[in-house]
Amino acid sequence: MATPRTALIIGASRGLGLGLVKQLRANGWQVTATVRDPQRAEALRQVPGVAIETLDIDDGSALQVLAGRLEGQVFDLLLVNAGIMGPADQSPAAVKAEALGQLFMTNALAPIRLAERLVGQVRPRTGVLAFMSSVLGSVACPEGNDKSLYKASKAALNSLTHSFFVEQLQDSGLTVLSLHPGWVKTDMGGDQAPLEIEPSCHGLVQQLERHAGLGGHRFIDYQGQTIAW
Repeated sequence: MATPRTALIIGASRGLGLGLVKQLRANGWQVTATVRDPQRAEALRQVPGVAIETLDIDDGSALQVLAGRLEGQVFDLLLVNAGIMGPADQSPAAVKAEALGQLFMTNALAPIRLAERLVGQVRPRTGVLAFMSSVLGSVACPEGNDKSLYKASKAALNSLTHSFFVEQLQDSGLTVLSLHPGWVKTDMGGDQAPLEIEPSCHGLVQQLERHAGLGGHRFIDYQGQTIAW
């Protein structure tokens, strides 16, 4: 019997993170998933066979604790899903420095810091490092201008991901994916979104499995379509 593939999903208490855990488990993966608040992890606890860890992605000391708890484990997939929309008023003129800093820390800097700390535990050559980005992070995307700060934070994540790949990973054989899940009915996506969580996550896992072992850094959606940077 083949050894089950292993995944570490960062940010999985609800929405797309929870949906990804469910889909990976349905595909036979062993999954470790993190939540920021253990008291809000009831839905995740209902998924059989998931190891649950606690992590506030912005907290460097919490990351060190998690790394210690996971020491020695090897993952076929490390996926950073944690993210926030930011302030309701996304006008650069209106935003407060604290809110702007929080948005960019959570969406752009903290995911890369986490990846730098844990990428050594992704399986060499065939592993996948993935970040939940958005088509709104494409500089070429004309949509979503009422979310200009969120767009900028995802563009920053894409840029930092590419720099991380070029500087540290391009000779490693790892595949790095910046993923757009579609416009999905989640707390962030809203009720007007046309796509349900399950088909989005089904497509995302298909892409994660399909790209394993190919190497390189790609910006794609849940259907495998390439997105312009």
